[in-house]
Amino acid sequence: MTSLDSVPETAPLLAVDRLNTRFDTPEGEVAAVNDVSFTIQPGETIGIVGESGSGKSQVFLSIMGLLAINGRATGSVRFRGEEVLGIPRQRLNRIRGRHMSMIFQDPMTSLNPYLKVSQQLNEVLMQHMGLGQREATKRSIAMLDLVRIPEASRRIDMYPHEFSGGMRQRVMIAMALLCQPGLLIADEPTTALDVTVQAQILDVMEDLRCELQTAIVLITHDMGVIARLSDRVMVMYGGRVVETGPVQALFDHPQHPYTAGLLRAMPRVDRHGTSELYVIPGQPPNLQYLPAGCAYQDRCPHVHDRCLGDVPPLIATAPGRAKACFLDQIHSDA
Repeated sequence: MTSLDSVPETAPLLAVDRLNTRFDTPEGEVAAVNDVSFTIQPGETIGIVGESGSGKSQVFLSIMGLLAINGRATGSVRFRGEEVLGIPRQRLNRIRGRHMSMIFQDPMTSLNPYLKVSQQLNEVLMQHMGLGQREATKRSIAMLDLVRIPEASRRIDMYPHEFSGGMRQRVMIAMALLCQPGLLIADEPTTALDVTVQAQILDVMEDLRCELQTAIVLITHDMGVIARLSDRVMVMYGGRVVETGPVQALFDHPQHPYTAGLLRAMPRVDRHGTSELYVIPGQPPNLQYLPAGCAYQDRCPHVHDRCLGDVPPLIATAPGRAKACFLDQIHSDA
């Protein structure tokens, strides 16, 4: 077994190879994730974007071993050189929280409403780091200060319902970062927050990345959030990666029609002459009945015969860029 602390810094922090996730339902099998491969480097922020049902969250629930009971994942997931997909639960629990952490969408359902925040934070440190109550409390207060909780030493003994939505999200971020993990997965961390609080949460995450050198995965449908925080973007559709690349290059020159559509649908202050937002026609595919060819075929303005029968592979188009599309070039006013 590889030690999580003995891997060369040049090696990927996380390496995912041909990940597939399936769910058994009374109506049949659902193909939620299909042949997804990618790597994440230490200290990098990668944005995962796509509509609801594109497979974004299921990729990382598979990695964390948090699938529903009817789900199963195959392929390879190596964290700091160690295979973590399918490892014994006891070993996985030592990695989760200590080396990999995840922030979920709704902090009110993630925090135990019957326990004080101090109890929930301290438990993480006592279980994963072996700290005593006093030292755990001291470190918990310091982390609440770091995520900008006012009067942290007093508020730590409050219950979750006594915090605002934005403050609860900060508590969740603090809890996820208590053990200074190498990888933080944030699943729609700003969805339920107003725009002012969203900006504050993103500022906190950026500050923490710089201070702790934590790699961040930002799962969202909001391209604006991706543009603000990410180094690299992975666009998902129909359970597959359809495009990936550096954030600026992808925003300036999208290579997949779906990416171009998402960018056109973004509100823009510099877009003149129309008050209407672009809407991608149609609906995302049913993952239980994916088409034979490209999953985007029913919505794509460039669809042709090959798209109907063949699944386009994800191929490199430039250093650091790749797309899964048979089209040579698209023209977008995004």
